[in-house]
Amino acid sequence: MPNSIEDTTTRLSREVPTAEFKIDDALVAISILMTSVVTAKRDTPDVPAARGQATIRRLAKAQAALIDASGDVLRVHGDLLSIGREVAGYDLHECPRVAGHVAPLQAVA
Repeated sequence: MPNSIEDTTTRLSREVPTAEFKIDDALVAISILMTSVVTAKRDTPDVPAARGQATIRRLAKAQAALIDASGDVLRVHGDLLSIGREVAGYDLHECPRVAGHVAPLQAVA
């Protein structure tokens, strides 16, 4: 049985920001790990400097992949907003999560 547009919109309005948040969390975790690895490489005198370089490059590659994924999910978010306008006639200028925190134009004037 197909979902109604409202049900689908409600589900997506929860899932898209959750995905964005989790990618950001992963990016923070990789950044913290990168800091720890570089610090360990610098502060461990018995290990040759070149020894940890491959690990650092792999972490940088993972970090870049997360940045790319974040950009792609943000584009998906924009695509879904456009689809909502076209299909459901929603007049959304911001995603629902952000729009709730913006003062209405009447309150500003």
